[in-house]
This record gives sequence, C-alpha cells and structure tokens, in this order.
Amino acid sequence: MHQHQLGPSESGSVVLDLGGDSGALVVYTGRELHGREIEISRADGDGPRTHSAVRERHVRDGVFHSAVYPDLAAGLYTVWWDERTPAGAISVTGGAIAEFVWPTSAPAGAT
Repeated sequence: MHQHQLGPSESGSVVLDLGGDSGALVVYTGRELHGREIEISRADGDGPRTHSAVRERHVRDGVFHSAVYPDLAAGLYTVWWDERTPAGAISVTGGAIAEFVWPTSAPAGAT
C-alpha cells in the first residue's frame, strides 16, 4: 500500500460524474488511514484495479476521512484490504453515490 502526505479536501472540491451508467463510490475510513491508497476493482475481474488516497474532508458538518472514486461504471466492485485480501464488496449504481465503511479489523488472511 502506498502512503501520501495530502492536505485536507474542502467541501465541493471533488467533482462526481453521475448519470446514466456512471456512479461514484465513497469509502469512509478512520483518521489512521490518512494518505493510504485503497484499491478497488470490478468484482467480475473485468479491468484493472484503480486506487484513491484517503484524505481528510472538511464539510459543513465536520471532518471525516475517505477515499473517493468519482466516475465508475455501474456494477459490483471489490474493495481491497491489501494486495490479496478483499475488505468487502459494494454495488455501484448509475446516477448514485455508493458508500462503503472500511472494516475496523482485518479480514481473515490479511497481511
């Protein structure tokens, strides 16, 4: 996993491309994952993995940490804990924002 030093993201700084067969995914994490890149891939194995860094997000209601995937084709996605271990799966629907909460403990087999 890669780590980055990223500044906070302000409200409205991420543009989501929603509509038709295009949706978005937000993976909510804790502060301890700030800067970590989280990979996702199509659950059917069609296509490569993509990643997004966890950033501190400042919004009207406070501060939270998340990785955002702004333009995804509708379908089922795997969220990866590490290179070999899935953290879970999430369905992305066109025209909508899917939300995934990062697990608080490592799945069996995680490194």
